[in-house]
Amino acid sequence: MSCKLNLVSGDSHINEPPNLWLDRVPSKFKDRAPRIERLEQGDAWIMEGSPVPINFGNNVNGGMAPEDRSPWIRWEDARQGGADPSIRMGEQDEDGVDAEVLYPTPRVSMNVFTNNKDTDFHLACIRAYNDWLSGYASYNPERLVGIAMMPTVGVNSAIEELRRAMALPGLKGVLLARYPNGGMTPSGDDDAFWAVVNELEVPIQIHVSLAGEPDADPDRKKSGAHGELRHTDAPLRALEFINNGIFDRFPKLKLVLAEVDSSWVPYVKEQFDDRHKRHNPTLKPKIDNMPSYYFDHHIFTTYITDHYGVLNRHHIGVSQMMWSSDFPHGGTDWPNSLKTIEKDMVGVPDDERHALLAGNAARVYGLEAGKQ
Repeated sequence: MSCKLNLVSGDSHINEPPNLWLDRVPSKFKDRAPRIERLEQGDAWIMEGSPVPINFGNNVNGGMAPEDRSPWIRWEDARQGGADPSIRMGEQDEDGVDAEVLYPTPRVSMNVFTNNKDTDFHLACIRAYNDWLSGYASYNPERLVGIAMMPTVGVNSAIEELRRAMALPGLKGVLLARYPNGGMTPSGDDDAFWAVVNELEVPIQIHVSLAGEPDADPDRKKSGAHGELRHTDAPLRALEFINNGIFDRFPKLKLVLAEVDSSWVPYVKEQFDDRHKRHNPTLKPKIDNMPSYYFDHHIFTTYITDHYGVLNRHHIGVSQMMWSSDFPHGGTDWPNSLKTIEKDMVGVPDDERHALLAGNAARVYGLEAGKQ
């Protein structure tokens, strides 16, 4: 790889084009394939298993003034770089971003598929997405890093898609919507999946949280939160990986907790260690190290705007943090990300700045990052 990277977003997003599944699922599923339909208030995804149409305005409003933002939008009015990689190159350049790690739209691509129990249809949709993403990322694999979705209908299916997807160009990590067994808690059956991850040295991603049941009113379960509490599921998943000894059995495993920011990590490390010390030795989890060790060696977090995270980077782990733009979602500062970054980086040494902004992501995803 010839280009040098100085600003890498560890968590950005594509926007699934209207024909993604219509063009790629087998003919027997065409009438069930997810599709965008025109409604009175705007366009929305119609997806089997979702109790309501899924709008996407908040997934394309990066760069808009707050007063212009709406959850409802027409597809042709949406920013098109999320579906067209040639346009995405210019959007990256406008923000000074050299490369991005690309995740799907959570409500569109994770929650509904995760809860669809028709195995064949579920797998067809997951494969169609990964095939499309491979094509998108392959437009410029030095700047577009695809994260493949994993199925949630059993360990064997997850292993099969893991191997298939990681052989596709442009894909460099896997996204878990649930544990490989298909549930919300880890199982010993998952070890067969972790073994392949360990063998391939593929980073695992959990984006914000594991996927729950689709809800007609998503805000109801979150007390009306719109991104303020996206870190709340991450400590639980970290504890499950640690206490189940997954990192001990699979020492090459990297877990990226994406879009959860980083400031919470020092408190959680302290509390996990404190409670571990207080457990009766016969009852405590059988792990090889103190819980904080695994944060320092296996767990990464991505942050969008986390001033306190940068200030406390040494307690979090300078090597474990990755800046992200969240583009084109509403959390992004595009096209002014560098202005926010410069405010946070006052007094940060060049080598640490480079690690947070590019070096760590380059290491996790096998990119080449040049120092500033």
